[in-house]
Amino acid sequence: MMTPIEEKKDEHIYTEIRTGMVQVSDGKSRPRPARLVLTMDAVTVQREVPVPAQPPKDKNERMVQVTRQKVGGLGLSIKGGSEHKLPILISKIYKDQAADQTGQLFVGDAVIKVNGEYITACKHDDAVNILRNAGDIVVLTVKHYRAATPFLQKQVPLMMGYVTRYVLGTDKLRPGAFEVRGARGGSTGVLHAEEPAALSRWLKAISDNVVGLTNLQMKLFNRHLPAGERIEYMGWVVEGEVSAAQPWQTYRPKFLVLKGTDVMLFDVPPMNVAELAKCPETLKVYQTMFRTVKESETVDWRQHCFLVQASAAGPGAAGPRYFSTETRQQLLRVDRAWTANVLHSVVRLGKKTFTVVHLGRAAGLTLDWAAGFSLTEGTPGAPPVWAYRFSQLRGSSDDGKSKLKLHFQDSETKVIETKELECQILQSLLFCMHAFLTAKVASVDPAFLASIQQSN
Repeated sequence: MMTPIEEKKDEHIYTEIRTGMVQVSDGKSRPRPARLVLTMDAVTVQREVPVPAQPPKDKNERMVQVTRQKVGGLGLSIKGGSEHKLPILISKIYKDQAADQTGQLFVGDAVIKVNGEYITACKHDDAVNILRNAGDIVVLTVKHYRAATPFLQKQVPLMMGYVTRYVLGTDKLRPGAFEVRGARGGSTGVLHAEEPAALSRWLKAISDNVVGLTNLQMKLFNRHLPAGERIEYMGWVVEGEVSAAQPWQTYRPKFLVLKGTDVMLFDVPPMNVAELAKCPETLKVYQTMFRTVKESETVDWRQHCFLVQASAAGPGAAGPRYFSTETRQQLLRVDRAWTANVLHSVVRLGKKTFTVVHLGRAAGLTLDWAAGFSLTEGTPGAPPVWAYRFSQLRGSSDDGKSKLKLHFQDSETKVIETKELECQILQSLLFCMHAFLTAKVASVDPAFLASIQQSN
């Protein structure tokens, strides 16, 4: 059960400290009891560890002489340090090695001095070096901290991390369990909640903090970016990949950024503007199709899926890519941000012209944000052969290769007029046309405009 100790809210981040008992495992071995602590920017797993012997009851300092062994050294491990605001604590004593043979050292002992020299203000790595170079006969001054005995800590930062219930790389949903993964690797391990209500509370609290911190980072990025290059969305998704060697999909995490006119996919989240500029894969949002996948269309047990397809010149273009989000709320955020990016991108682009063939003659088909469709022949600047507003388009059809038919309704006669065109980059034209139409619809939807203004 989680116990709220303090509660404040800022940018949808829960700054309360939440604690509760869970079970933790590596996904293979039997789960073991642990305490889970959620703060504003991190999740900490405090795992119970066995104590090899009963520690002393008194709290006085003790001096213990340890004879270093050629194999195994002092026979102990330490944790803590001044950078963690913790003393140097003995975290493990190895059976039958030097520290264990003294019978006077215990897990939870804080090392106060090494050969008479205080190390209480040392950082962890400095303390390690002091112990390594202390000679063959080492005198440790220690003091036992009973509260430190039961737990070893593992902390995962939440900034641009993510929480997932799926087994990594698969479509298998863990019953009653989840995992928190850091932006640059690292994991809490598999955390098992005792009851569904506790699981839901943990998932919501951790997810809210992740989203809040990621949105704060997004705002920091946007301070250094021009208006036309603003970021609308940042967050983790997973991409399903089918390999010839296996009939199922393997899911690979990707960090998605929707910025200006770009769809950016990272293997590791960018931590600053310089890293943002080094994106390994960038697509243009107005030349990319986005579609949410219906529940009846999903290919496996993964839910909350969407398709992304980038346009490519000529026939034989690559098919759509399959992505999944952890929750329906996240999918809705991606969908809304994508439409906002399309709107901003098309307005910024203004217009785009494609080379086509019309009635056997070379021509230019222009998509203009303000004016609609127009076709010109001959020299640039010549009057259009025909022109229609976006609202006059009643439908289109194509052969999937190069031929396109556009069906417009005459504003006076209401007669449907069909214009036949050929374009060697038909997919690019269709995707761009879809972007312009999507932007037009979004631009006259008050509810949508209000939602993106609130998110900004």
